[in-house]
Amino acid sequence: MVGWAVADHMRTSICVSALQMAFWRSLPKPGLLHHSDRGSQYTSHEYRRHLSIMKMEQSMSRKGDCWGSLPLGYNSPTERFFRSLKHEQLNYEEFRTKTSANLSIIDYLAFYNGRRSNSKLGYQSPLQYERDFYRKAL
Repeated sequence: MVGWAVADHMRTSICVSALQMAFWRSLPKPGLLHHSDRGSQYTSHEYRRHLSIMKMEQSMSRKGDCWGSLPLGYNSPTERFFRSLKHEQLNYEEFRTKTSANLSIIDYLAFYNGRRSNSKLGYQSPLQYERDFYRKAL
């Protein structure tokens, strides 16, 4: 997970914030395929303008279809992340404040990226996998 934002609303601005974080942390090459659902935040002129500026191509699933028209399983890591967040973290907590909810999510992101092993990554964490990938590329 390279970009995220937490808020108490579902407006386009939160999605743009997460997109900007992901872009500046990764600096992807032009033509990156950005997959999203069909929510109004992702279909808005503002969001699409940001994708255009970042030279990303947008892809969306069909309604109610997390597989979309992409190669099989393309969006499944994203769907799996949100399932893990809900079942490994959020289902066990009752939040009294927005701040405590935000901190819980940020804590899980740190765990997920830095320590949680992933079978598709050779039972490494995403950060370890990325480090090994770049070490081998040099």
